[in-house]
Amino acid sequence: MKYVRFRDPAGAIRRGEYEDGTVRFANESYAFDSDEIDILPPSEPSKIVCIGRNYAEHIDEMGSDFPDRPLLFLKGPNTLAAHGDTVTLPADKERIDHEAEIGLVIGEQCRHVPEESAMDVVEGFTCVDDLSNRDDQQLEQNWIRGKAFDGAAPIGPVLATPDEVPADAAVRTRVNGDLRQDGNREQLIFTIPELIAEITTYMTLEPGDVIATGTPDGVGPVEDGDKVEIDVEGVGTLEHSVRIP
Repeated sequence: MKYVRFRDPAGAIRRGEYEDGTVRFANESYAFDSDEIDILPPSEPSKIVCIGRNYAEHIDEMGSDFPDRPLLFLKGPNTLAAHGDTVTLPADKERIDHEAEIGLVIGEQCRHVPEESAMDVVEGFTCVDDLSNRDDQQLEQNWIRGKAFDGAAPIGPVLATPDEVPADAAVRTRVNGDLRQDGNREQLIFTIPELIAEITTYMTLEPGDVIATGTPDGVGPVEDGDKVEIDVEGVGTLEHSVRIP
């Protein structure tokens, strides 16, 4: 099953079922790409927990060292952007990159979750673009300027239940139609259960929180006016544009 969170013509926020380009809520149905509704991020997270260096070839392309445990950093609710949005990026930067990621949406409050039952707390999967300001990321340790600027986490367009997403689900980026990234879920260094167990050792996850599981190789810069498409097999395609003042 796939779900879409949206604002209906009356301005109410709803969650409807998505199938074959149609969103259904109660007795109403809307075309997904209709101007009648606004597609929203699939949840309202209190935090987005991101994983760095979780694909070997991305580690190589960045010239980084392999981590001995998951590398964690946070993005706040201010970073959320939705399917179809135009994200205004920080001005006067040499390089801001796209990073396609498989996103997990947490379904229940949880802490100290063992690996063997970690998938029980996952409500579903979505697409994430971990937009990254490399200029400042390389100059700071906590990556606030580099990773947590406004709009730095486009998420969506739907929430797909775990049965919809293959164990080897592809994760890809296209910019203006050109393929930039092409990885898959099996390439994760730290698996999804391992990530959930590690994160919940240190913090409580709340319903709607998102875990962004890391990006494959092929990251690259975006330019003013670019159209970015993030595709996760079994979820669909998150589309957004970028504006650079």
